[in-house]
Amino acid sequence: MRVEANKVLSRKMYTEITLILIISRYQKNKRKYFKYISGPKPIFPFGNTLDLVAGTKVYLKVLKRYLDSYGETVIIHDGPFSQLILTTDYEFCQHIYNSTVEINKADHYHYLDAWLGEGLLTSKGYKWRTHRKAITPAFHFSILQNFVQVFEQVGTKLVDKLSKKEGAECIDISKIISSYTLDVICEAAMGVKINALEVETSDYIKSVKELCLLLSDKLFLPINNILYPLTYLYYREKNYLKTIHGYVEMVIRQRRKEHEEKPQIEDEDLDTLGQKKRLAFLDLLLETNIDNEPLSLSDLKDEVNTFMFEGHDTTAAAISFCLYLVARNPSIQQKIIEEQHALFGNDLKDARVSYANLNEMKYLEMVIKETLRYYPPIPFVGRQLTKDLEFKGTLYPKNTNIVLGTYFIHRSDKYFKDPERFLPERFADSAKKTPYAYAPFSAGSRNCIGQKFAMLEMLSAISKVVRHFHLIPVEHELQISAEIVLLSKTGMKIAIKERVY
Repeated sequence: MRVEANKVLSRKMYTEITLILIISRYQKNKRKYFKYISGPKPIFPFGNTLDLVAGTKVYLKVLKRYLDSYGETVIIHDGPFSQLILTTDYEFCQHIYNSTVEINKADHYHYLDAWLGEGLLTSKGYKWRTHRKAITPAFHFSILQNFVQVFEQVGTKLVDKLSKKEGAECIDISKIISSYTLDVICEAAMGVKINALEVETSDYIKSVKELCLLLSDKLFLPINNILYPLTYLYYREKNYLKTIHGYVEMVIRQRRKEHEEKPQIEDEDLDTLGQKKRLAFLDLLLETNIDNEPLSLSDLKDEVNTFMFEGHDTTAAAISFCLYLVARNPSIQQKIIEEQHALFGNDLKDARVSYANLNEMKYLEMVIKETLRYYPPIPFVGRQLTKDLEFKGTLYPKNTNIVLGTYFIHRSDKYFKDPERFLPERFADSAKKTPYAYAPFSAGSRNCIGQKFAMLEMLSAISKVVRHFHLIPVEHELQISAEIVLLSKTGMKIAIKERVY
């Protein structure tokens, strides 16, 4: 008995000594690192997470309170011995964005690994650099202009869908726009039509939409990652991913086979009208070589899934917020219509919009830019330090997660006059003294590779909707939630009425 008691005592002493050593090292590191940086007092073992237990609807308010109380750079304890840095310091953000070393994404991006693998969004180091260089030509304007036809065709289906909602007291525009962007990105990324606007019973459509919602819950799940496989969310995620990966792999194999069997004749890339066929991003990836080798099935799947993720929810959020804000600002809506009349005359509904037309929509572009400032779809950008970093007299340790507070910087009166006012004209002056204060698509070497594609899609969709419908505000309050993508928990409700010319 005494021997067993001694063993128990020894284990207890070992645990206590280990804990004391961990705390001692933590305190020592705290004195060495994070000098001049303050933040809310942590409560062991929860850190500051108790402030966030109410969920994503309070995150922006809590983080804003931290910034107001402790300054532009705040240390937040997200566990008993771990912390992250939240900053709105312009020079700090500029340093991170411009760095060619600190390009690794923060830990919270790893919640996407099971879906996106090592695609452009989540990969790092040599793989990211080589893939970024190889894939960048796919977003050249000469290729992007070929997708305008996709925007127009899917936009027509969007108008048909909205026409059925005319006369309703209100509609949640965000749900319909989500189906629109899913249709667009599926055709653009994979070259397949899934008709999400017309049929929502597809297993792939349901899996993509449900997985996007689930990932937000996963990101803020109040349990250790080790225990996640024991949760029901894990079971659902595995099922959704099985459907998504299976579908994408099927499309890739089919396209790859078509490429291998494609006859090498002079007019192989011409359609029945003698015009060059539009290639999906997948087709371009199939023609891409890295280190003289074609992309593997795994690489292709990761990049296609990354296109799907980045081109679906983020663009849907931006378009939905924009339509909501346009409905609530009649004078801005009128200016948009006046610009459309100047471009297309009185035949607005049947106008055939070209790539050049979209680039001529300067006022609408300002409206979209202001929407992206007011409600940036990606409210935060995260980086993980690859080595110790000294900045403004403070030393930050390797592996620290640095979170750049895009949402708060966009609403700072240091960079934007009257920031709570929706004012598209603020973007009339293209000369910006502080370019890193406006970064809806991130900035630096890891900026969004598809931002030009997204802007063209937004111009096309919003122009199409406003030319067909008068957008009417309804009594509705947004409940802004900072999740993987900024969204409203209460939807985005407006009413619509067909325009008569």
